[in-house]
Amino acid sequence: MCGLAGMAAIGGVLGEQVNPLLESMGHAIAHRGPDGANILLEGPVGLVFRRLSLVGPENGDQPLHSADGNVSLIANGEVYNHRDLEAGMPGLRLRTRSDCEILANLYARDELRFLGEVAGMFALVLWDRRRNRLILARDRFGIKPLYYARLADSVVFASEIKALFEHPDCPRELDWTAALRDLAPASPSNPVTSWFRGIEVVPAGTIITIDLGTGVESRTTYWEFPDFGGADFDDRSDAELGAAYLDLLTASVADCASADTELGLMLSGGIDSASVAALTAAAGHNVHTFTALTGSTYASGDAEFSARVAADFGMPNHQVIFEADRVPGVQEWLHLLWLQETPLCGPEQYFKHSLYAYAKQVRPELRGMMLGQASDEFNGGYSAGISLGTDWAGFEAATADLARTAALSRNSGMAAWCSITGLGPLLADELIYGATPPADPYAAYVAGRYPAIQQYNCWHEDRSAAGHGVEARVPFLDHRIIELMATVPRPRRAKLLWDKRILRDAMRGIVPEAVVERPKASFYMQDQPGFAYRMVVRMLAQDGGALLERALAAPGAQGVLDPTGLRTAITRLGTVAEPQAVEHVLVLANLGLLDSMARDLPVRPVDRPRYEVTGTQVTDWDIEGKALGAAVRRVPAPDHADRIELGADTLLVSPLGDPGVILVSVSGTFEYVIDVAEDPGWHAFLTAIDGSRTLGEVLAHAGTTFTAVEEPLRYAFDEGLIVAVPVPLVGPEAGERFSPSEAAAVGV
Repeated sequence: MCGLAGMAAIGGVLGEQVNPLLESMGHAIAHRGPDGANILLEGPVGLVFRRLSLVGPENGDQPLHSADGNVSLIANGEVYNHRDLEAGMPGLRLRTRSDCEILANLYARDELRFLGEVAGMFALVLWDRRRNRLILARDRFGIKPLYYARLADSVVFASEIKALFEHPDCPRELDWTAALRDLAPASPSNPVTSWFRGIEVVPAGTIITIDLGTGVESRTTYWEFPDFGGADFDDRSDAELGAAYLDLLTASVADCASADTELGLMLSGGIDSASVAALTAAAGHNVHTFTALTGSTYASGDAEFSARVAADFGMPNHQVIFEADRVPGVQEWLHLLWLQETPLCGPEQYFKHSLYAYAKQVRPELRGMMLGQASDEFNGGYSAGISLGTDWAGFEAATADLARTAALSRNSGMAAWCSITGLGPLLADELIYGATPPADPYAAYVAGRYPAIQQYNCWHEDRSAAGHGVEARVPFLDHRIIELMATVPRPRRAKLLWDKRILRDAMRGIVPEAVVERPKASFYMQDQPGFAYRMVVRMLAQDGGALLERALAAPGAQGVLDPTGLRTAITRLGTVAEPQAVEHVLVLANLGLLDSMARDLPVRPVDRPRYEVTGTQVTDWDIEGKALGAAVRRVPAPDHADRIELGADTLLVSPLGDPGVILVSVSGTFEYVIDVAEDPGWHAFLTAIDGSRTLGEVLAHAGTTFTAVEEPLRYAFDEGLIVAVPVPLVGPEAGERFSPSEAAAVGV
C-alpha cells in the first residue's frame, strides 16, 4: 500500500514552481506511505510517490522505469505473479526487487495490452515519454483507489480525493444531487461515484489514456466482470468444482501472504476469515490476529469463535475492547470521516479503524493485513438472509423482487409502487423495466455486487488500513476465483452456492467443523444491532449535537437538509430503536460534514492526533471470556432482589393459544420467537415474569438458574426488552437481600 499523486500539463510543461504543490499533495496522503517520499518533475509531468514497503524494502523506491527509459511509473499495490511475468520476458534485467517494476516493462512491450496477464491489486500512473501520454489504470475490482480531475490546462490525480483538493483550481464541492439521487444507506449505487463534483473515479479493470499534447482522453477495458448466467453446463462434478475452488483460494492466500515485512489478519470467527487463517497457517505464516469485542460480537459468539480459531492455528489473538459507553468524540469522527471520504462511513468503519490503530500499537512493524472481505458477494453468502431463511428458490425470487424494486425506484413516476409489498407483483415486468426483464435474476444480482464492492467494501477497507500505514489484502477478490464461480451452472447453484456451500465444503477438515457450519453474521450488527446504533445516536447528540449542527451549517446543505426534522430525529432515536432511520440520519449528517470539510480543508491525516485504543491478547477464552463479556455490556446484571418487568414497548404473545411458543413483540413488530422445545429455561423464565416478582423469585418460579439464562437475559436488558426496578427496603428488612444459601439456590 502506497500513496500516489501528481499532475500533468496539457499542451505545455510544468515548471519548478509546482514543486510546493506536489509536496502538499504528497503530504495529504503521507499516511499511506510512511517509509519514504519521492517526486519526479520532468517536462509536462510531476509524479509524487509515498512508499509503504512490503516487498523489496531495501531498493523498491519509485518512480520505476522501463529498461529503455521511455516509461516512468508509480504504482500502489502488489503484482502477485511478477516473477512469472518476468520469466516471460527473456533477457530483461530488473533494476529493483519491487514487484511493480515489471509493469513499466510490460507496457513498453505491449502498450495498452500490458495488464491482461497481471494478477494482483494495483492502481498505477504511467508516463509514456515517447508518445507524450499519461496512463491511469486500476485492478479488476478497484481494490486500490485512484481519482483524477480535469482542470483548464492540466489533469491532477491521486490515491485519495483529499490530495486533489490541495490544487487551488480543483473543485471542492460535494455533489448533493447525485448523492441524494443514487445513495441508499449502506447499499451503494451503480455506477461508482466519487461523491464530489468534478472528481472522477478511474473505473476498475480500465486503462485511461490522456494525450498530453491535445488533452484527448480515451478508455480501454482490459477485463470485464464475467456473466454469471452464461454457463448452462459444466462437466466437472460438484466435488471437482469444490477442489478447483480450494486450489484457487489456497493460491490466492499464498499470494496475499507474500511479503518481506510483517502481516496480520482480521479475524471475525466466521467461515471467511477462518478460511484465510487456516490457509495462511498452512502456507507457513504465523501471524497475529485482531478481533472486535463489542456487546454484539460477544453475544453473537464472534469474539469467542475468533479466539478459538486463532488458538487452533497457533495464532495470537488480540481483541479490541469497545466498552458499552464508548462513543467517538466530535473531532475523532471528523478525522475518521475525512480519512474515509465517503458518506457511507459508519459503525463498521469506526470499529475497523480502531482495530488497525490497536494493531499498530502492539505490532509497530506490521505493514499488511489479511482480510476475509468480499467472499459473500460471489459465493452466495447473502442467500439465506435475503430469502428470509427459505431456500435457493426463495433467494432467486427475492433477487427478482430486488431488481423490480430498483427498476421502479429509478422511474420517479412509478416509485410509489415500491412501497406495496407482500402482495407479489402487481405491475407487468415489461412496464417496470421498459424492456424484457432480466432472464436470470441471480446473475443480475451478482453483477450489481460488482460496483457495490468498489463503492463500499474496497473503498473503506483501503482507507481503514491506509490510515495507519497498513495495506489491506483480500484473497477472495482474485479474478480467477470469480471467473470460476461464474461457471457454476444454474441447476447446480442450490447445491453449491446456498449459504456459501462451495466454500464450506472445501474447508471441511481444514477449519473446525463448528466454524464450517456456523451461520453467517454481520460484522457489527449480528442479530442485535442496538450496540452500534446506540453509539451512533449518542455520537450525533453529544456536545449539543455539534456534529449535526456543523453538517446543517455546510453551504451545500442549505435548502437540502431539514434542520428541525433532523434534530427531532436525533431526539426520537435516543429512545426508540429504528436501525434504518439511524443509517439515514447518519448518511445525511456525513454528507453535510464532508461538504463542510471539502470547502475548509481539515488537518491532514498524518498530522492528526493519535487515539489510544484498549485491547487485550486472549490466551484462553474459557478462563477470560466471561470477564471480557462483562467489559462490553451496557447494562450490568440486575440485583437478585430487583423487581423485573417487561420494557414499555415489549409484549409477549402465544400464537393461537400455544403455550409452548412465545412471540416477542417490540414496538408493535414481532422480533423474536422462543420455543419451549429449543430453550425451555428461557421460555420458563419469560413466562414467570408477572411484573411483581424479583429476579430471584422469577428464577425460582421458573425452576432455572441465573447462569442458565445469563446470555439471553443480559441481551434483553441491554436492549431494554426487560428492565429492572430496584425495590426499596424499609424496616427490619432494610439492608437485607437473599442469604447466601438463598442466593445459591437460584444460582445468583
